This record gives sequence, structure tokens and C-alpha cells, in this order.
Amino acid sequence: MTISSPSPRLLALAGLAVTAGREIMAIYAKPLTAREKADLTPVTEADEAAERIILAGLKSQDPDIPVISEEAAAAGFIPETGERFYLVDPLDGTKEFLSRNGEFTVNIALIDKGSPIAGVVLAPALGRLFCGETGGGAFEAHLEAEADVKALAWHSLKARVAAPDGPVVVASRSHRDQRTEAFLKCLKVKRIVSAGSSLKFCLLASGEADLYPRFGRTMEWDTAAGHAVLTAAGGYVGLETGEPLTYGKAGRGYDNPAFIARGA
Repeated sequence: MTISSPSPRLLALAGLAVTAGREIMAIYAKPLTAREKADLTPVTEADEAAERIILAGLKSQDPDIPVISEEAAAAGFIPETGERFYLVDPLDGTKEFLSRNGEFTVNIALIDKGSPIAGVVLAPALGRLFCGETGGGAFEAHLEAEADVKALAWHSLKARVAAPDGPVVVASRSHRDQRTEAFLKCLKVKRIVSAGSSLKFCLLASGEADLYPRFGRTMEWDTAAGHAVLTAAGGYVGLETGEPLTYGKAGRGYDNPAFIARGA
């Protein structure tokens, strides 16, 4: 059976992301300021406003499922989790937000037994809304200004097989490092596309790129939603050893080891 649109669960999560995205864009239209968190990364009014919207929405939709969210975690609040929990990055790509290049995203993911089983990624400045669910497929819609997510024209996503003349590689705009450069030199790369935030996973899911290596530090809330979308589109995210990237790594402080995301 071909699934032609997102499930009710994905649509509910997409609705939260869209509401948060509209608040982000209202702030984006004003002069922007930021302050430094304890880890020296920037945070803005938009991060905090979006987080409040998403946390309230998840509490209403799924009150029994704990949520780990970036800004709350930075403030020291990380709830105890079981096998199932949400990971939220209310504004991934704060540097992109501050530089006004549009490549920032809202991310909501549901984790079950270490795997991201559902995820939504919204790039509000670009009008691109992605979602994916294990067994339910991956989808994209162009976000109209005030449209209800249920009324959007969704189309299915499928990760592609890299062409014989080499993969299109998507790499971080803000966090490219020497290990990434060394890795790329060992490949027959057709083209390198720079992109910010979790959009990199979504470009693989939509068949616009083939490979995303990440050797620098990321947190679980940075990657989970995009990971869910890519997996649902037929892609894979694994460690350098080939094992899958998993979630709920409390002993590591919820950060990720190096990983490589691939299309089909």
C-alpha cells in the first residue's frame, strides 16, 4: 500500500512546528540579539519562545511522554526517560538565524528504544516542511503563510542512489572541520553543497544530495528529527563502524559520536 500523506501523529507534530515557526519568523523580522549560554553557543528570544510553544503542545498531546529540549537541558532540566521520549531543538542553526541566511530549522522527534521513529523538520524562512515516520514514509510540503498542515499538498520523499560519477555531499556551513575535509579528499565527490542545521538530512531524504559526514560534536536534539525523516525516506545514519546512530545516550550527556548519513 502506498502512503500518500503523513499520519495523524506526524500532522500533529508538524502543526506544533509550524506554530513555533511562525513565532520565530515574527522575531526574525525584528532586530536580532543573542546572548551566550554556558557552553558558549548563542541563544535568542526566538529559541526560547519556540521551545515554550512546543513543550506546551507536547504536554497537551502526549502528557505521559517526557521531553528533552535543548534550552531546558542547557538550563539543567533533563527529565528521566524510559524507552520512549521526545527530543526537541526549537531553533537549530541559531548562527544561521543570526546571519539571516534562512537555513535554520524547528525540530521535533519521537524516540523509541534508541531509534528516532517519527520526526518533523521545518525551515520556516524557506517554507519547507519535512516529516517522516517508521513504516509511514517521508514527506515534504511547501508551507503557505497561514495554511493548516492538514490542507497542505504533501509529496513523498525518496532518498536516491548516488550517481556513478560521485556523490553530492552536503556539509555544515558553520562547523566544517579538518576531519571532514580529510574524509572528503578520499572520495570521488561530484559536488559539495553547504547547508546549515538539520536541513542537511532533509536534502538527502529529498534526493538533492547523497552523503553527509559529521565528525564534529552534535547533540541528540540536533540530529534526531532529520534522522527520522531520512530513515523514513530510505536513507541511513550510522557511526564510522557502520553501527546505527542511537539516542538516549545519557552517559555521554546526550551528545553524538561522529556519524555518516547516506541516501539510498
